[in-house]
Amino acid sequence: MPEETFVIVGASLAGAKAAETLREEGFQGRIVLMGEEIERPYERPPLSKGFMLGKEPRDKAHVHPADWYEKHDVELRLGTAVDRIDRDGHQVWPAGGEPVRYDRLLLATGSSPRRLDVPGAKLEGIHYLRTMGDSAKLREALSPGGRRVVVAGGGWIGLETAAAAREYGNDVTVIEPQPTPLHAAVGPEVGEIFAALHRKHGVNLRLDEGVAGFWGAGQVSAVVTAGGAEVPADVVIVGIGARPNTELAEQAGLEVNDGIVVDQSLRTSDPDIFAAGDVAGAYNPALGRRIRVEHWANALNGGPAAARAMLGQAVSYDRVPYFFTDQYELGMELSGLVVPGEYDEVVYRGDVDALEFIAFWLAGGQVVAGMNVNVWDVTDDVQALIKSDRVVDTARLTDTKVPLADLA
Repeated sequence: MPEETFVIVGASLAGAKAAETLREEGFQGRIVLMGEEIERPYERPPLSKGFMLGKEPRDKAHVHPADWYEKHDVELRLGTAVDRIDRDGHQVWPAGGEPVRYDRLLLATGSSPRRLDVPGAKLEGIHYLRTMGDSAKLREALSPGGRRVVVAGGGWIGLETAAAAREYGNDVTVIEPQPTPLHAAVGPEVGEIFAALHRKHGVNLRLDEGVAGFWGAGQVSAVVTAGGAEVPADVVIVGIGARPNTELAEQAGLEVNDGIVVDQSLRTSDPDIFAAGDVAGAYNPALGRRIRVEHWANALNGGPAAARAMLGQAVSYDRVPYFFTDQYELGMELSGLVVPGEYDEVVYRGDVDALEFIAFWLAGGQVVAGMNVNVWDVTDDVQALIKSDRVVDTARLTDTKVPLADLA
């Protein structure tokens, strides 16, 4: 009888942590981990933070030491794209290679940056950030300082790279079609706080304005806004969101709807195929809805959850979504799901002007999300409030003298 084989497509944080968990849980069979990049699995937050700023070495981003995979008998196949999945034959077909049989398959194929389809989009000097190589090239472009940098998109990637560009001493303009940065991520109220932070650090914010095209003779020299303005640019960073890499799943006939549709155990519509990380749209029983989360913590925790489910363990992936960022003097952690139009109000605990506070989003008197800014060791309490589904007294919630643990 052939050796039991688990195949993981996507040598990502989710994929690497899944392989690690399989071994920790005692799986003795064959593990094949395939990834398109030639870089061994790494975490992505440093790409727009420590590595981008030259404060952390490349190796610090890697999930495991270089020899970990051999020591744990994990077949790491880098530079290996997978063309298709044969569900009937339980095989994956690497590009130009022999098929690999699987008993269980995990798709951790992640997401790709959304591209701007406008005139001049292929000029040199226009950057997208997804890979270690992207980050290295962008760091090289920013690090001389004194450059004119235009960031298309005021989301997390846009603001983090804008902060990095300013730290290197560049002139920075952010162009964002919404009325505030982070409008879809935190809503307009907290978006204004981030707007003020970036303006304080010299960033020119052009809000309610989109990008219509780029000018340049080979190399970008200006960004053209939807209103017809020309913004001079030596370097352009495009951060307008990401799309899940669902092509393999679609080819295989799996259910796809803004990501690969999976249940609370991260199982797809095929009982032998699982999905985790950015690409998975999972039913979250704690929130009572299906969500797709692109943040680091989802890959960190989702990979191990999928591995346990692949082993036949009972899994209910009900973690509260979590994200963190560092921009200038602001460090923050965000727990929960902020959906503009689905909350009633935002209240604050602490000193917003001093950037030492917790923001809470409430719907029907219940906390649906919380963001602690330069206030630490409160994430567990914030997440407990979200999970409790209790109607809270906002006067007590905003009173720094009342312990958060007393409110859950």
